[in-house]
Amino acid sequence: MNDSSKDDLLQLEKFLCFSVYSASHAFNRIYKPLLDVLGLTYPQYLVMVALWQEDDQSVRSIGEKMYLESSTLTPLLKRLEANGLVTRKRDPNDERSVRISLTEQGEELRIKAREVPPCVFEATGLDIETAKRLNRDLRAMRDQLEAGAKKLG
Repeated sequence: MNDSSKDDLLQLEKFLCFSVYSASHAFNRIYKPLLDVLGLTYPQYLVMVALWQEDDQSVRSIGEKMYLESSTLTPLLKRLEANGLVTRKRDPNDERSVRISLTEQGEELRIKAREVPPCVFEATGLDIETAKRLNRDLRAMRDQLEAGAKKLG
């Protein structure tokens, strides 16, 4: 590969990672006003979605689903608890494990949160089939990148 070909690779608009990164920022700009109404940040919203999908999960389980370490997740969960949306309790079967459950207030927030996904989907301008395909492709790419990162050490 000659030098000009190598330089051709160093253009932001050709970086897949930059496209994903900048799309993430655009998503955040759409989500922010919607989640402000709910009193949630985007990571808090994702935890709540995970709990609405399956209540009473371990911190480890939530972390695996969100690709977050417990050291990152714990402060977020403490804020959700302080806001009355979840409870954190030691697992009686394993004192090292903390379980997270929705409170009544956390469960009730689900009703308001149902308005968020349609607003975000509409903002994408995608049809449903394109959105499903893109989501599937991005998850497959994420999984490949995770496997590649493990190989690198």
